[in-house]
Amino acid sequence: MLIIRAMGGLGNQLQQYALYRKLEQIGKDVRLDTSWFRNEAFQATMAAGRELELDYFNQLPYKTASEEEIRSVLGRMWEKPESIIGKIRCKIHPVSCAYFEESDMYHEQIFAMDRKYLIGYWACEKYYADIMDRLRGEITFPRSRDAALQKQNDEVSRQMGETVSVSVHIRRGDYLSDINKTLFGGICTEAYYNKAIAYMRERFPDAVFYFFSDDIPYVQEYYREDAYRIIDWNHGKDSFYDMMLMSRCKHNICANSTFSFWGARLNPYKEKVMVRPSVHKNTQVFVPEQMKELWRGWQFVTPQGELFESSGAMCG
Repeated sequence: MLIIRAMGGLGNQLQQYALYRKLEQIGKDVRLDTSWFRNEAFQATMAAGRELELDYFNQLPYKTASEEEIRSVLGRMWEKPESIIGKIRCKIHPVSCAYFEESDMYHEQIFAMDRKYLIGYWACEKYYADIMDRLRGEITFPRSRDAALQKQNDEVSRQMGETVSVSVHIRRGDYLSDINKTLFGGICTEAYYNKAIAYMRERFPDAVFYFFSDDIPYVQEYYREDAYRIIDWNHGKDSFYDMMLMSRCKHNICANSTFSFWGARLNPYKEKVMVRPSVHKNTQVFVPEQMKELWRGWQFVTPQGELFESSGAMCG
């Protein structure tokens, strides 16, 4: 049995779910461990509290790992496999280690595993790119219980479908906190967004840009053109409808955020153009050919505003 820890925000949970479905497709006996969301110690490591949001969707088909199943895979390490003692044991005896923790952008070896507890975010497109059509059919948004909110989202969805619509996600909020700034800050700069928007305009002169952000006053101050629309009404548990609206746009400009990665991934438009930052975290090094292989179909823009198209070319 393989068990995948579900953790983090909605985008990360969808990636863990997507890996779950990929492993299941190739014949693995797999479960999701959702206990992270009930563990106060894990929650304390996050700048913002998280809850299990997979169940917000319309009955995603997944099996939850029981405590007995987790114990059967982890053995003595079941309470906290990534403890210092656990890490030392795995370093000494890696083959017999009960868990596998993500340490690189892509790990091909997990598809050959049969009895492991998997810890990671699994953001890389290559893990599940070949089942994205299937995932789009499964990851469907329920109608809001708030009739006025549903009507508003329906209307803007209609407008997106009738225009050359481009979503633009600007994430600030928790990325400005001391916990996250060093790791995630300084990546989606003004130069990044200026280049991404200019690139879309070069390809689609009539584009209408729909802005999504956790810092609406910032967006209102800096993005005032007639072709700009600001989505500012999905709040709290309804925030995931922003992802739905991103997916209704024809093209997508993402932040270094798995939330907007999934807005783009769930976009079914066959001719879509997806732009993402060249790196997700400041600990990563951008290698264009590697990213071209692992994130096929995406365009990359650096914090300095250099564009690398999926063909591998760089545009100044």
